[in-house]
Amino acid sequence: MTFKELNVIEPILKALIQEGYSTPTPIQQESIPIILNNSDILGCAQTGTGKTAAFSIPILQKLYSNVKQGSRKEIKALIITPTRELAIQIDESFASYGRYTSLRHTVVYGGVGQRPQTDALRRGVDILIATPGRLLDLIDQGYVNLRAIEFFVLDEADRMLDMGFIHDIKRILQMLPTNRQTLMFSATMPKEISSLAKSMLRDPVSVAVTPVSSTVDSIDQYVYFAERKEKTPLLIDLLKDKNKESVLVFSRTKHGADRIAKELCRAGIGTDAIHGNKSQTARQNALSRFKTHTTRVLIATDIAARGLDIEQLSHVVNYDLPDVPETYIHRIGRTGRAGYGGVALSFCDREELPQLRSIQKLLGKKISVVNAHN
Repeated sequence: MTFKELNVIEPILKALIQEGYSTPTPIQQESIPIILNNSDILGCAQTGTGKTAAFSIPILQKLYSNVKQGSRKEIKALIITPTRELAIQIDESFASYGRYTSLRHTVVYGGVGQRPQTDALRRGVDILIATPGRLLDLIDQGYVNLRAIEFFVLDEADRMLDMGFIHDIKRILQMLPTNRQTLMFSATMPKEISSLAKSMLRDPVSVAVTPVSSTVDSIDQYVYFAERKEKTPLLIDLLKDKNKESVLVFSRTKHGADRIAKELCRAGIGTDAIHGNKSQTARQNALSRFKTHTTRVLIATDIAARGLDIEQLSHVVNYDLPDVPETYIHRIGRTGRAGYGGVALSFCDREELPQLRSIQKLLGKKISVVNAHN
């Protein structure tokens, strides 16, 4: 199967070839024809399966046929996503795939000054990528009008729920035209998300790509039993192995992320931390250093790491085990992208044993234990 066989138009095919994409992923193979056929979608898919291209390519294609009519610029497509980092990455994808379409897009998110964002909106955009809080601010100030929306994408819906954005989403939904195409993606489908899907989708086609547990089958998983005070020395010891060349470490708290980063730097290991208290510029700079391998280790909280698309990530370390077992799947799915292997190491102290049991129940298997690490 090729993108050409999916009836993707020439300007987008040309951009995809430049990006080095020739074979669509399973979710792209399923979703692109459905979206081109005007149907709503309820997609169950993890980050890293290629879902951004699965919705951005057909949206670009459907808007492209209208762009030459030269009508007054109104926002035609709205993509809502929970975090700034993911919003920026989706905007970059629209830029890449749509570079030969002349469609205009911009991204709006909080934590930075709004002037550059409002300037872009004044110039007119076809596609808007946004986080919920900043979008509602700009609507309230009169900079954004949603009356002409033809495509609405709700990405990472379960994370929206986790982060308390569902009320905001319901407010936004009330402002959208009823005659629109809606695409909703979620890695998991808790009751609240199923209920939201029923209220916002019309006769949706369901697309599920790999059940939640099997997405991690290509990842080697190990657990170390270590008490709290032993975790940092253990991490430093493990990082002496230079084969661990790109390591994402998850901390439960912002304070913990800063503390671990400080102790690793003190041990001579190039490390950055990203979390909600860091400025957007600091987070982007840290991410850039990590992606270019200027720093070997990135410490992150779950919210900061959600949606990060980092290629060639060799290891994920769960310094703290998450309280929600599905979060473990999200975390270790940062490695093992697109069927490549990866390694996930978890540290578990006495108090975290219940979390470990819940994770293993979700996986349907025991995680291999690494005995006394010397």
